[in-house]
Amino acid sequence: MGWRGVGRTLTGLGFVAIGSSHFTATDGFVKIVPEFLPEKPALVYISGVCEILGGVGLLVPATRKLAGWGLIALLLAVFPANIYHAVAKVRVGNLPDGPLYHAVRLPAQGLLIWLVGWVAGLFGEKGQGRAG
Repeated sequence: MGWRGVGRTLTGLGFVAIGSSHFTATDGFVKIVPEFLPEKPALVYISGVCEILGGVGLLVPATRKLAGWGLIALLLAVFPANIYHAVAKVRVGNLPDGPLYHAVRLPAQGLLIWLVGWVAGLFGEKGQGRAG
């Protein structure tokens, strides 16, 4: 297993773990859903299910690319919650909430989108991702 395969396994398992936490630490996720959105707990559960399915999908060759696109769409869809978390200075458990944390966290979403695309074989050098 090459670097892409290792990255895919870790990324897939990471999404399964974080997605699962939407059901065990729901209140923290609800806090960062922007005020204008209705049914916050339902949105948290739905995003958790999507993260779990996407994480598993990355690990299955037949669903890898679809899972990659789905996770990228999800990361873009939840980005407003990350902005709201920073701008509204929402305190979530023991997470840091200072400007440095958000200055790192917000751009990290872009890196995560790239990582998902790379491990799913959506972009990168031609042919990489088929065997890795």
